[in-house]
Amino acid sequence: MARLVPTMETIHAGLRRSLPPVPRAAGTAPDRDGRMDAGQRFVAHLRGAAPEFAAAAGAQSAVVREVVPPARHRRARCRVVLRDLDGAERDLTFLGPTGSPALTRPGFDADILRWLASGHAGDGSWLVPDPEASGGTAIDLTAWRTTG
Repeated sequence: MARLVPTMETIHAGLRRSLPPVPRAAGTAPDRDGRMDAGQRFVAHLRGAAPEFAAAAGAQSAVVREVVPPARHRRARCRVVLRDLDGAERDLTFLGPTGSPALTRPGFDADILRWLASGHAGDGSWLVPDPEASGGTAIDLTAWRTTG
């Protein structure tokens, strides 16, 4: 009688890359009527803009790690990690206005592109403390827009 010997495949957790979730090709999951709401469209649009963010920053690649759509009580938030040609990474958190995701999105992603392409000119008064951001500071695009 043959005996099966169980084998167990192991993966060393230290060798696995931790990557952010990738949106579906059509965006995110639709609502019950088969449509995405404004917040879902906001998130899908900013995640899809990663190549544009990389080009504006002169980086090799970009990953949008976090997107929080705005609401009347919450500011828009977008965390972008840029990888330069030399392999260095820049982890940036952008803050936008409060309000409706449908009305905020076009201005928010355009401001991110302009900030990345600008070379970050200015006195830095648009940097704000943010414990959730890498390095403890975020880029307040609303304040930056008024200084430029």
